[in-house]
Amino acid sequence: MTPKRIGFVGFDRITALHLAGPADAFAAAVLEDGYGGRIACYEVCTIGLTSSPFRSESGLIFTPEETTQTAPPLDTIVIPGGSGLRDAQTATEVSNWILTRVNQTRRIACVCTGIYGLAPTGLLDGREVTTHWRFARDVARRFPALRVNHKARLIKDGPFYTSTGLSAGIDLALALVEDDYGPQVAHAARRELVMYLARRDADENSTTLREFEARPADRFGDLVAWIIRNLNADLSVEALARRACMCPSHFNRSFKGVFGNSPAEFVENLRLNEARRRLSKRSKTLQSVSASVGFKNSGTFRRAFQRRFGVKPASYLDPLPFTAGSNGNEELLSAAG
Repeated sequence: MTPKRIGFVGFDRITALHLAGPADAFAAAVLEDGYGGRIACYEVCTIGLTSSPFRSESGLIFTPEETTQTAPPLDTIVIPGGSGLRDAQTATEVSNWILTRVNQTRRIACVCTGIYGLAPTGLLDGREVTTHWRFARDVARRFPALRVNHKARLIKDGPFYTSTGLSAGIDLALALVEDDYGPQVAHAARRELVMYLARRDADENSTTLREFEARPADRFGDLVAWIIRNLNADLSVEALARRACMCPSHFNRSFKGVFGNSPAEFVENLRLNEARRRLSKRSKTLQSVSASVGFKNSGTFRRAFQRRFGVKPASYLDPLPFTAGSNGNEELLSAAG
């Protein structure tokens, strides 16, 4: 699985927790591989306006990995808040860069006063947004085309997400995790961070949170672990769609949207990686290994293995020690073709 790349915009006088809190929440989002390992769901990238370190309001110093000139393609851009972003020049630099990326980025999120970096783009005009209550009136005055509702902790309007306060930044990150991978993964990340569950009862904020519920991706958290434990089972799109209680065409589109690969590509990669691990064990033959991970034909397995790793699967076999009268090595090599 290719992790989704999250880009955090950095600038002098940033609020440190607006960057560090959500970044840690994304880092806590993982999938279990079924063998005690963990698969990262996200790759976090810090992007500075220049290559120089930037200082937070509290004095913490961050060193950016990339700049706005060198930043790689991003799935999501997060704009933290901070007094520095209320500086006109900084806000202009951030908003101009956002406009160069908006058509290549799936979504853009603001933490608290990070809205000062997104609102000047005009992308939020006519949309409902939230921000810290102390700055809500100023945001509404500066950007009258916005519908500011500071009473909501999180608001999603189209591909744009806004939030209030320090802790709401972590809630925002966890909501994005839930949007991508379902509530199981988000709840696991929340437990890892020892965060309290956001209330979802009939209060004034429930409607904004409910938008993140009932996604097709909800079914994928447990499905991947099941696939890894059952590599020799029928893992066709139709079979997996039935298990996820979705129609095959919708399952195929949703799965690719979450993991970046089709179900068939995802399954083949898992099977080949596990086959490579099993081939290194003593007394294994190519035929037994290929069957154990779900390949019905050794020839198909050999071709797929060589295409994936650039070598023949026989090169991974650990041959048995030769003893007089034994043809163990010969049998293994013969089975490997």
